[in-house]
Amino acid sequence: MTIESHTEFLSIDTPEGRHQIAWQCWQKDGMDNAPLLICVHGLTRNRHDFDTLAAELTDHYRVITTDIIGRGESDRVSQPELYGYPLYVSQMMQLLAHLREKTGESTVDWLGTSMGGLIGMMIASSPHSPITRLIMNDVGPRIPLTALQRLAEYVGKAPIFSSQKEVEDYLRIVASPFGALTDAQWQRMALYSSRQNEQGMWEMNYDPAIAMAFQGIEADVDLTSIWDAVACPVLVIRGQESDLLTAEDAKTMTSKKSVQLVEIPDVGHAPALMSDDQIGMVRDFLVM
Repeated sequence: MTIESHTEFLSIDTPEGRHQIAWQCWQKDGMDNAPLLICVHGLTRNRHDFDTLAAELTDHYRVITTDIIGRGESDRVSQPELYGYPLYVSQMMQLLAHLREKTGESTVDWLGTSMGGLIGMMIASSPHSPITRLIMNDVGPRIPLTALQRLAEYVGKAPIFSSQKEVEDYLRIVASPFGALTDAQWQRMALYSSRQNEQGMWEMNYDPAIAMAFQGIEADVDLTSIWDAVACPVLVIRGQESDLLTAEDAKTMTSKKSVQLVEIPDVGHAPALMSDDQIGMVRDFLVM
């Protein structure tokens, strides 16, 4: 069966007015009634990180990916102080409401990498949450200060590149913890992680102002009270070399009977979920 993929734009409410967000649906012919899987990317990433995984899971799902505001093809806000989880959760709740109206589906499964996992955790913790199963890719309720400091070192920068090859070389450094990717995967990541400016140069495809959220953080971030309210089954995926989700924190998360943990060797923060074995971990949890 043919896999169809189409991108749409949704106008959402924000504290500074209406903004458009990009979202994409992956679906096989004849799967109009398949359940929904929502995939949400990490801090500086975009929806195309899930292209391979989305195509692989269309036997079971209609897969929805999106660019969180300030990234990819979604709008950027003019007030950088708005970048943060209240805005991101609001975006996703509005997208979920739109999908419910469009498809009639009131429940979803959720896969989130890093920031996307925290957004999912926050929504899953709410009463009457629409999330039935949650995958948290290399993130937990405690974010160590050292990891936040590492991210802050490059997130707020606005490097300029003269070619896609330079973008790729840069990503091979800052995204090296993602693990071993093929040359084709690095090239594809560079393509969607950058955009050409009016001068014909290449820049990263996110608003550097998202780094404002890191200002003033001087201690670990503890979201345990939110995590404690999550009642749905959870799969925690951890890169064994991760500095953002420590081995101790991941083990603590499994004190809940509904939580499973898998660890991926030779990977840091965060597993790319592009290889057959990593996609298989996701499939095994979701398709039981």
